[in-house]
Amino acid sequence: MTVDAAEIVIIGGGVIGCSIAYHLAKAGKTDIVVLEQFQLTHGATWHAAGVVGQLRPSRNVTRMLQKSIALYDVLEKETGQPIDWKKVGSLRIASSKDRMKEFRRSATTAKSFGLDMQLLTPKEAQDLFPIMTLDGVEGATFIDSDGYVDPASLCQALAAGARQRGVKFIQNCEVTGFKAEGRRVVEVQTSKGPIRAETVVNTAGMWGHELGKLMGCRVPAFAVEHQYLITDPIPDLPKGMPTVRDPDLLLYWKPEVRGIVVGGYEPNTPAFARDGIPRGWDQQLLQENYERFEQLALNAAKRTPVVGTVGVRAMINGAIPISADGDFVMGGVSEFDNVFVSCGFIYGIAAAGGAGSVMAEWIMEGRPANNLWPLDVRRFNFHHNTKYFMYDRAIEIYAKHYAMKWPVEEHESVRNIRCSPLYYPLKEQRAVFGSRAGWERANWFAPAGVEPVDKPSFDWPNWFEHVANEHKQVREGVAMIDLSSFAKMELFGRNTLSSLQQLAVADMDQPVGSLIHTQLLNERGGIEADMTFCRLEEDRFYAVTGTAYGEHDFGWIHRHLPNDGSVRTVDVTSGYAVINLCGPKSRAVLAKVAEEDVGAAAFPYGQMKALTVGAAPVRAMRVSFTGELGYELHIPTEYALHVYHVLREAGAEFGLSNFGYRALNSLRMEKGYLLWASDISPDYSPYHCGMDWLIPKTKGDFKGHAALKKIAVSGPDRKLCILALDGKAPVNGGEAILRNGKVLGVTTSADYGHTVGAPIVYGYVAAEEAEHDTYEVEVYGEVYGAKRAAKPLYDPEGLKINA
Repeated sequence: MTVDAAEIVIIGGGVIGCSIAYHLAKAGKTDIVVLEQFQLTHGATWHAAGVVGQLRPSRNVTRMLQKSIALYDVLEKETGQPIDWKKVGSLRIASSKDRMKEFRRSATTAKSFGLDMQLLTPKEAQDLFPIMTLDGVEGATFIDSDGYVDPASLCQALAAGARQRGVKFIQNCEVTGFKAEGRRVVEVQTSKGPIRAETVVNTAGMWGHELGKLMGCRVPAFAVEHQYLITDPIPDLPKGMPTVRDPDLLLYWKPEVRGIVVGGYEPNTPAFARDGIPRGWDQQLLQENYERFEQLALNAAKRTPVVGTVGVRAMINGAIPISADGDFVMGGVSEFDNVFVSCGFIYGIAAAGGAGSVMAEWIMEGRPANNLWPLDVRRFNFHHNTKYFMYDRAIEIYAKHYAMKWPVEEHESVRNIRCSPLYYPLKEQRAVFGSRAGWERANWFAPAGVEPVDKPSFDWPNWFEHVANEHKQVREGVAMIDLSSFAKMELFGRNTLSSLQQLAVADMDQPVGSLIHTQLLNERGGIEADMTFCRLEEDRFYAVTGTAYGEHDFGWIHRHLPNDGSVRTVDVTSGYAVINLCGPKSRAVLAKVAEEDVGAAAFPYGQMKALTVGAAPVRAMRVSFTGELGYELHIPTEYALHVYHVLREAGAEFGLSNFGYRALNSLRMEKGYLLWASDISPDYSPYHCGMDWLIPKTKGDFKGHAALKKIAVSGPDRKLCILALDGKAPVNGGEAILRNGKVLGVTTSADYGHTVGAPIVYGYVAAEEAEHDTYEVEVYGEVYGAKRAAKPLYDPEGLKINA
C-alpha cells in the first residue's frame, strides 16, 4: 500500500498508536495513515505483561484509565477480534504497617474519585489469592473492576476497529526524515516515499525520543530493561484469580495459562540502548539476567512458596518504555503547531484505551476534555531530554515504581542540574533542597544539631516543627527565600500591548511600573495560566510564572502572538535571580540598604520600582505570596550573591533568617492563594475558583470572554472551598471531602496552617453544595469535621500586604 498524503499521520503501530487511530476514526476522522517500521505490536507491546489497573493520584489520569476499562469491556464484541480481557480485579498486599497506611490513603482517594476500592484483612486477601502466605501481611486492597488483557490481541483489535472505519496501516515502513515549514511539519519522509501531512503524531514508544530528535522536538521517552518469568502449571490455581501486587516485596503476579507470571521492579535495572536503539530491533528480547532477578525470586518464594517448587517456562527480559519522570509524554509539542506525541508508557496496556480517547480529543480540539497537566509534554525542560539526565533518572524512577508513595518525596539521582547563585550560601546554612524543573530549591533549613535530610512520614515528618518556626518568622519578623527558579520572560514590540489585551483577562493598559496579576484563558473560560506581568515601558512587559510552568505558559503566549515580528520575546529566566524579602520588618531591612525611598507612600503594593540595593540594580516588586508585607527583588544574576549578603548584614539586628518552599506553601494556604495545576487549571474558570474579582467590568473582548459571560449567567457547576479541619491531621492533598457521609469532592491542596493552628485543605464541590458551614474530610480512613472559610483564614482584609 502506498499513500502520498493524509490528514493525520501516526508514527508507531503499537497499542498506543492503534488506539489513537481507532478513536480518531470513531470520531469521524478517516483520512489517517499509521506507519509502522516493522509489524504491529513488534516494539514493546507484544511482550508487555498486560496488567490493567486504574487508580492513580490524579483524578483526571484515573478517569483516563477508567476509559480503558470501559473500552475493553466492549471492544471484542465490536470488532470481532478476541482480546482475552479478564476483569478479575486487582489485589494489593500490604507487607508493612506504613504500606497499610498508604493503602488507607489510596482508598480515601479512590472514594473521592468514585472508584470502589475495598480494604481487606489478611485472611480476605488470602481467600482471593490462596497460594500466598500471611507472613508479615497487614492487610490489602481490592478493586474488582481491574484485570488483565492480552496485549498483542488488544492492539490488533484496535487496529481492526480503525481499519473498519477507513484507517490505512503501512507496515515495514521506516520513517527517515521530515520536512517543516515554519512551525508546521508538512511532510513525513519514509522508506516507501514521502507523505504530506496536516497533523503528525509520534507514538513511537521507545523510539519516541529518537523520532522527536529527527523531527526537531524534545520527547524524553526511551526504555529500560524489565524482566518477568512465566512458571510451569501450578496445580489447583483458582480460576478467576485477580492480578496481585505486593509492592513491599517489589512484586506482581498475573495468571498465565494454568501457571503464573511473576515480575517486579528491582533497583538498578539497566537503561536500554543509551547510544541509540539498534537498527532492526524487531520483536526482540534481551538476554535474561537471572542474577538480577534473584532478589525478586527470593521475595516471590517468601510470599508464594509454590513458585519455588515449579519450573520456569520462560524468562522474559524486554525493553519497556519510560519517560524522564516516569509519567506519560502526551499532548502538543512546544516546537511545532501540528505535532503531537504520546509516548513513554511504562504501563501502556492499562492506559492504551483511555490514552487513545484523550489524544483524539487533544488532536481534534486542541486539548483533552479534562486537564492532563501531569502527562503534558510541556512539563519537561531542556535537561529532561538529555542522555546525561534521562537514563539515570529513569533507573531511579523504575526502582521506585513500587516504593512507598510518601506524601512528599524528592528524587536523588542526577541532581544539581540548575542552581541559583545562592545555592552554596544556602547549603552552608543547612538548607535541605528539593528539585523542581531541574532547579535546586531550599525546602527547609535544618537547625544546628538536626540532620539536614528529609525523612518523609505519613504522620508528622522530621521537618514539621522547623517549617513551623520558619513560618512564624515570616509572620512575626522578617525572612527571605530564594525564588530564582521562577520562569521569566520579556515581551516587546509595537503590538505587545494589543496582543496581551487580547490574551489576558486583566486590563493590561496600566501605567508603567504597574504589576498586573492576571489569568490567560482558553475559549471555554478555563485557566491556562495564572501569572504576573510588570509593565516596564509602553510596549515592553516582564512576565513571571512558576518554576515548572515556563514551557507551558510562555508556549501558550507564543502561540497567540502575531507572527509578523511585531511582538518579540526573550526568556530571561537565567538573567535574574529573585530574593523574596518578607515579613512585618521587611521594609525596615530594605530601607537600610536601598538608596531610594521604600516607604509605603513611595512604594505602594502592586508596583515595581527600580532600586539600588548595595551596589546592585534591582527590579523590586511590591507583591506577596505569603500574606505579609513583602518585596520580590529581581536581581541581575551576577549581583545576586552581593545583594544576599547585603540583606543578611542589614537584617541581622531584626533577626532576619531564611525560609523554604514548605513554609511558603503553608503561608500561602492560610492566605487563600491558589496554585495553577493544583487548585486552578484549564478545567476551571475564575468563577469556579472564586477569582472572578480579576475580571474587569469594562474591558473589551479577550480570549475566553464569551465563555465567561455564559458562566456568569448560568453560574459555575463547581466551586472551590477552603476548609479548616477540627483536629490535627496530617493532610497532603487527595483527601475526600464529604458532607453527612456523602462524597462531594477531593482536596486539591492541603497543609498545616501554623498560624491558625489547624490543617487547611482546598477542594471543589458541586455548586449547590458549596455554601454549607460544615463538612467532613477523610484522612487515612479517619473522618474529621471541617469548617468552611468564606474568606482567607489569615488577614482576610489584606491589611498586612498593604501595610
